[in-house]
Amino acid sequence: MYDERLAGFSRERLDGRPIPDDLRVLLLAQWEGRTDFTHLLDLDFFEAGEVHPLLDTSYLSEKELADPEMQAVNAAAAEMAKYVKLVAKGGKGWIGYWLHPDEPGDRAWHLMELDTEFTFWGLVGLTLTEGVAAERASYQDEPDERIAFTQLAAELAELGLPMSTQDYDALDDTEYMVAPEELMEELIEAERKKRGLR
Repeated sequence: MYDERLAGFSRERLDGRPIPDDLRVLLLAQWEGRTDFTHLLDLDFFEAGEVHPLLDTSYLSEKELADPEMQAVNAAAAEMAKYVKLVAKGGKGWIGYWLHPDEPGDRAWHLMELDTEFTFWGLVGLTLTEGVAAERASYQDEPDERIAFTQLAAELAELGLPMSTQDYDALDDTEYMVAPEELMEELIEAERKKRGLR
């Protein structure tokens, strides 16, 4: 029933890569109008045609768009959008995956968050669900985020979305091979140089 919509999401948000199992469950839940996962994870997945936040310049004035400094930043952001595969609104702004070609292909995709100031944040975990649950754990009524994470993990498992661990301290925290923040700075500098802005 949703095969075509899933394929479209894959093409638009993941450059045609297979949709991870947990993301598929979360997307179907949103499209079916279920609110159980939304309540626990506070995610709103992009609909078809929504502009990637790194490519969105609609909030800039004509004067800002004509500014060479801003043009350098926008060009660098467009390059970053090739590797930053955002799939949902939530957390600090937007959430998704870091799919730089220099990252190992034999592990789960790195998780990342982009805030409204275009700061990149890494998330722990092997799946989007784990990363978001780990972050949401600090916003629960339970003050100990480790206990809150275990509780969230149990609730998600009851809803049919098990995670690799219910132990917060066991969540994967593998370092990026290519740091998004550093790459963004390098790309902005390269774009500034192209424009003679030094």
